[in-house]
Amino acid sequence: MSNQQVTLTREGPLFILSMKNGENRFTTNFINEINSILDEVENIIKHENSESAALITIGEGKFYSNGLDLEHALSTPGFFDNYYLKLLVRVLTFPIPTVAAINGHAFAGGFMLALAHDYRVMRADRGFLCMNEVEIPSPLHPGMAAIVRIKMTPRAYRDCILQAHRFNGPDALDQGLVDIITSQNDVLPKAKELALKWSKRASAGAIYGNLKKEMYVEGIKYLEIKNWKANL
Repeated sequence: MSNQQVTLTREGPLFILSMKNGENRFTTNFINEINSILDEVENIIKHENSESAALITIGEGKFYSNGLDLEHALSTPGFFDNYYLKLLVRVLTFPIPTVAAINGHAFAGGFMLALAHDYRVMRADRGFLCMNEVEIPSPLHPGMAAIVRIKMTPRAYRDCILQAHRFNGPDALDQGLVDIITSQNDVLPKAKELALKWSKRASAGAIYGNLKKEMYVEGIKYLEIKNWKANL
């Protein structure tokens, strides 16, 4: 399955969602296309009653995702509540194992998407993970802050939010932000190995997603806050 900005390929139990929109900045259309692919994956595993399945997401070129298309996000009513934050919740609680194959930079909202996965594989030699709100400056939605807090140690959380620290591959591995670092050409193969290793957990069915809902209940609670406005 494919569309203009996102493609889906399948290799046995592995579903590979490739983002092919340049810097992969999030717009309503881009998010809708990602959701259509996720719908297809869920329909297949339900129809086949899959005992083994996993999802991998990957970008192309220099970027996994460079975050939001800010102009579009700020000019589109309901963008955060009805599109972007819902996508984060969906990936965070997806009912099969998920692996982000971070082929390049993952900034701000793109870093958030990677963090929403169960596992992460990152290129060792180039590319950064970064939340740069303090540099913009821009507030951070409580739900996004909660995901970062849940997924990081206190030190990494501090450096990420207050310093806009750019984590390279070795940094990210040392801080537990990624599970594997590897060469550029091995990012996807290593992601496949990791996804295949845990793909049999999909046999738990809906329980797998429900367990993640319990693990990340705080983040989900804050992500579902409607009409949030920062006190500036």
